[in-house]
Amino acid sequence: TQSSVSSGINAEYGEPQIITASHDTTIRLWDIVAGKTRATLTNHKKSIRSLVLHPSQYTFGSASADNIKQWRCPEGEFIQNLSGHNAILNTLAVNQDGVLVSGADNGTLHFWDWKTGYNFQRLQSQVQPGSLDSEAGIFAMKFDKSGSRLITCETDKTIKIYKEDESALEEPINWKPDLLRKKY
Repeated sequence: TQSSVSSGINAEYGEPQIITASHDTTIRLWDIVAGKTRATLTNHKKSIRSLVLHPSQYTFGSASADNIKQWRCPEGEFIQNLSGHNAILNTLAVNQDGVLVSGADNGTLHFWDWKTGYNFQRLQSQVQPGSLDSEAGIFAMKFDKSGSRLITCETDKTIKIYKEDESALEEPINWKPDLLRKKY
């Protein structure tokens, strides 16, 4: 049993495995056939608030106030950190095109490339008229089945739907990942 309050749970489709995240900063990978923990990941330094499974890869992501981390199933092998969303993260969503979105208490949305970890877009959610600016937080989000629309549940009691800009052009980006990725 996990001793702290669980903040996220996901089931892996490829095998009988459940992944849980907790406010005690741990992620546990459970083998449900054996009925025991397969691995306990202790890489986060702060409370883990969200988990997301990639829809086509055998990987998952976790978010806490310190950063986003990516992992490989089934053993929980660390892949990379995604740093730069400097806020308390509440939720993650990923689509089949490899677009990862992180949502935070301050109403910011950051869009990341799953493979490289590049943060290619940032948005600030607009609060409903009559709401306070402090009510801009994003509590939950999910991509629809097409993967082109992002649905968010926000602190100001609104549900917002974002769609991709169909007129946007892919521009080559002169970006290189950090040569020394931090492995912690």
